[in-house]
Amino acid sequence: MSQRWTVDDAERYLRSLELFGMRFGLDRMHRLMTTLDQPERRFHSVHVVGTNGKSSTTRMIAAILQRHGLRAGAYLSPHLVSFTERVRVDDRDAEPAAFAHAVQRAAHAAALVDRRQPAEDRVTQFEALTAAAFDELASREVEVAVIEAGLGGRWDATNVLPSTVQVLTNVGLEHTRWLGPTVRDIAREKLAVVRDGATLVLGPGLHSDALEEARAAAERHGATLVQAPADPGVEVAAPGVFQRRNFALARAAADAYLRAQGRPGGADVQHVRAAAAAVTVPGRLQVVAHEPLTVLDGAHNAEGVAALVESLPQLTAGRRLVAVVSILEDKDAAGMLRALLGHAEAVVFTRNRNPRALPPATLQSLCAQLGGPPCELVGDPRAALARARELAGAGGVVLATGSIYLVADLLAPAGQRSASIL
Repeated sequence: MSQRWTVDDAERYLRSLELFGMRFGLDRMHRLMTTLDQPERRFHSVHVVGTNGKSSTTRMIAAILQRHGLRAGAYLSPHLVSFTERVRVDDRDAEPAAFAHAVQRAAHAAALVDRRQPAEDRVTQFEALTAAAFDELASREVEVAVIEAGLGGRWDATNVLPSTVQVLTNVGLEHTRWLGPTVRDIAREKLAVVRDGATLVLGPGLHSDALEEARAAAERHGATLVQAPADPGVEVAAPGVFQRRNFALARAAADAYLRAQGRPGGADVQHVRAAAAAVTVPGRLQVVAHEPLTVLDGAHNAEGVAALVESLPQLTAGRRLVAVVSILEDKDAAGMLRALLGHAEAVVFTRNRNPRALPPATLQSLCAQLGGPPCELVGDPRAALARARELAGAGGVVLATGSIYLVADLLAPAGQRSASIL
């Protein structure tokens, strides 16, 4: 192999693959795994699928398992500032040099795979990144890795895992172009990750059609079905009512994994409590400034915004709320605004750097149709946040939401490109 890559080399390579977009199918991924000597089989795995809450739940499961003395890894998507955030071991992001070398190994494997594939069937960015993640987790000798699916489940690159526990957070109408037009269709695609004889853990409040599909999948695969409660039974440091539900699911999933590994008592409450007190989730109700209180949240669909709104009383405590909003074109922007606008006294619409971001004027028009509060248009996300802080005043609250890419733009150092567009 040539001279070792730097993290800049690795990110440059990964960004170059954005040109080739998304292509579903597992053949390329299986070839990558074979070329890399099957890293996905060198650790146990918990596979997390669903519409909302995947990243939070993944972090929380890994945190609980780590506190039970296991060397635990995690694979998350998307990232906010650096690709290194996606691969974590023992509650820390990957070291830049180690991540870069893992991507270099995956790039070499991808080149070998591409040689045998038609020109239009190249390894994708997410496949190369997933291969690098699995290779790095194996190299770090993790005992168990908690893996977040990218999109769907059946044809997602992560579905080469021989996972022992699968987790379904929830199912909403998202990515219908790829996953199907109904909750039942989407649930079926996500539940294609269930393995024979495994344990399937379901999030609380699952849609009835998704629940029927989950029961059918468990029966078909001889899997044990576990329904998580709505409350985790411990205090959770991560803010938001929705994070309590996510932690309840994470606790049930960690307990299922530990029992599957021969620990009859399952998850120990003291270790669970320690994890709950420590785990944080960047980009979800993340406080970045005070006077006015300024909060970033990556809610990116109607269900996510509804969960965010549920936690707003804790956030605002009756203070003036000004929202900064950017939404991607493939989202239910009207549904998201309908859930949010009644809680804001003013809105600043902006446009994140993702090419799929809706023009602010389109959002302004939707706001008017929905009878929303006064709004302004500020194209640059940082300038939009600054304007919202002026409107809120020192005693108010500013909430930036609508897309994880907006959060990424606001967290990235000035002038640095942030999250991947895929």
